[in-house]
Amino acid sequence: MASTIQALPTEVVYLITAGEVIDSLASVVRELVENSLDAGATRIVVSLWPQQWRIRVADNGCGMNLDDLKQAATAHSTSKIRSSADLWKINSLGFRGEALHSLTTLADLEILSRPVGGKLGWRISYGNGGEVVQVEVTAIAPGTVVTVSNLFGNCSSRRQGLPTTAQQMKAVQATIHQIALCHPHITWQIWQNDRQWFTISPARTTGQLLPQILPQVRQGDLQEVKLQLPNPLNSYTEDAMNRVSTDSCTDAINRVSPNSSLNLVVGLPDRCHRHRPDWVRVAINGRMVKTPELEQTILSAFHRTLPRDRYPICFLHLAISPDQINWNRNPAKTEIYLNEIIYWQEQITQAINQALSISSNNLKEAVHTTRVSKLLKAAEAKGGYNFNPKTPNSSTDAINRVSPNSLKAVAQVSNTYIVAEHSGGMWLVEQHIAHERVLYEQLCDDWQLIPVEPPIILYQLSPAQLSQLQRIGLDIEPFGEQLWAVRNIPTPLQQRDDCAEAILELSWGGDLQTAQVAVACRSAIRNGTPMNQEEMQILLDNWQRTRNPRTCPHGRPIYLSLEESALARFFRRNWVIGKSHGI
Repeated sequence: MASTIQALPTEVVYLITAGEVIDSLASVVRELVENSLDAGATRIVVSLWPQQWRIRVADNGCGMNLDDLKQAATAHSTSKIRSSADLWKINSLGFRGEALHSLTTLADLEILSRPVGGKLGWRISYGNGGEVVQVEVTAIAPGTVVTVSNLFGNCSSRRQGLPTTAQQMKAVQATIHQIALCHPHITWQIWQNDRQWFTISPARTTGQLLPQILPQVRQGDLQEVKLQLPNPLNSYTEDAMNRVSTDSCTDAINRVSPNSSLNLVVGLPDRCHRHRPDWVRVAINGRMVKTPELEQTILSAFHRTLPRDRYPICFLHLAISPDQINWNRNPAKTEIYLNEIIYWQEQITQAINQALSISSNNLKEAVHTTRVSKLLKAAEAKGGYNFNPKTPNSSTDAINRVSPNSLKAVAQVSNTYIVAEHSGGMWLVEQHIAHERVLYEQLCDDWQLIPVEPPIILYQLSPAQLSQLQRIGLDIEPFGEQLWAVRNIPTPLQQRDDCAEAILELSWGGDLQTAQVAVACRSAIRNGTPMNQEEMQILLDNWQRTRNPRTCPHGRPIYLSLEESALARFFRRNWVIGKSHGI
């Protein structure tokens, strides 16, 4: 019987290898752009002619000399690693050396390049397999221009299996947006059919760049946190750092810090959220990746801060020691293995809690730029029309002595809203849901059931209701026909007259957190309840110390901010003395 196992022809092997990396217009753009970033480019121009299956990527990176250009498209050729040991300290976006070679098996490839400091630029055309077909001197600024033409021209079935042109262009745009978020300092120009399609201007931080990608999100809707983190105990050693490659062109890229950093951009839950979890994004060391564990950590951190069926806007970028990552799990390098996952989950949760808190770091200060506004503010401070007494009595002295960035209770409106003053303006705080947030977090931290005597008697509970009460820890037992006795209750309910109604509410389903939300809501101070200044101040202080003070557990916003700058604009306080009176 003849053997049926045979080695594949070389051309088939090349097509399979190419298929792992190059499978669409977007994948070509991704591979070429990542090469540009590895070359230190700060400006990248991407031009597409989708009907002609042509892509061109130009950058101002370090460029290549003639010897490197001749070698660039051969199989598995790269300047970014040298040995198998280097696979465990990857500091570049590319390292497999197969993208350009794969392109030569699927398209016509041409590269123009001139190294920084070089006197000549070169243009090289490559044939199938990466061999050099044509070499000539060309005029070009320092940098590289890669042109891919007739993509999949030798594999018509691939073209037929791809999505429509519009869908492919949408994928290209999404790819560039993802890369731009990871590298906010880059200037992008994207052209389609010789017309400018879109641009992305460089920004100092990812938070400043994000509104260019999500136009419906304003800068004030976002909070950005940057943290320096200690590496896990099993992280980078000094010996590993000494083994990092220091190739002349990629020295700056491969330089490794012994510390890790976390950059987090979150949409404030009281201002912006989405119908789908499509904007929970995670990047590691300059590349967007798929990490279900970290994505679920982000979603969990926003639990009970958003309305039902709404999801956060969150972009997380970790810059961590390369020995903590295995990039070789997926051809597209989007699925990785991350060491010490629990450590990073804890750090991410703490960073999100910091971003959602209310502190001096995220209370905006009013900035007056005109001399008149400064004089006016000084005059107001000396005026006698401030409603606060100049010599407060002892009971209010502690209330009025506040730090510059804390909230000071001023008044109550409609027995519902607390008017609070801070150095940058004033806030209206809804008293019921602010208290609900305080009670909910207290219950989460310390869920206690206390015995009650006599027991609370409930009537006609269904088996599901009975099971639910037992699930959340209540001690309940039959007390007669269709009667049950509840012998312990959550602590906040012990002083309430409607305790039986509250327990019935808890019996209608949900997990322990749902029960805690219900107890907090029922126990919180009701709207319409008058409060004196001391009570209001205590509530404000307790609320500011909560982990997620921006929304209640149901996702409703707790406060309305009226900044001093907005008040000044409304009352037109940037007037000029004399001119405003018609003089």
